[in-house]
Amino acid sequence: MTAEVLASPDRSYGQLVPVTVHFDDLDALGLLHNARYPVMVERAWTALWAERGLVFEGDWEAAGDFCNAVKELRITYDAPVSRPGAYAVHLWLDRVGTTGLTYGFRFCSADGATTYARGTRVLVRLDPATLRPAPWSEPFRTLGRELLRPRD
Repeated sequence: MTAEVLASPDRSYGQLVPVTVHFDDLDALGLLHNARYPVMVERAWTALWAERGLVFEGDWEAAGDFCNAVKELRITYDAPVSRPGAYAVHLWLDRVGTTGLTYGFRFCSADGATTYARGTRVLVRLDPATLRPAPWSEPFRTLGRELLRPRD
């Protein structure tokens, strides 16, 4: 099986974030374990937000927009990653609502040309005291708008 090479992956929105696949991320067949893809995506988001000055420092009361929970995760595996090395995750937001957001991602080659997996994830912002949905902050929404994928 070979990786799907998209005719022209649209990288005009979102951001391509470098990630590294290590030998111990591979399964017994020598392929990137299916459960590692979401971990790589999570690490890419953490790096992207940190680059923009948003970090979680362990205090849920002070966490603000980092106090959130996953409502849904969908992932399609297009082609196997069969070796350690440099790759990337293309990240973007599809929707930012009052208390929820949907982001899209592609796990891809370092240059973004080859797609190995793609998907979406829905997050809900939570109030740390009640764990009920809470609105995203305006600074977060402003940063999020920079990552929005244009509507077709």
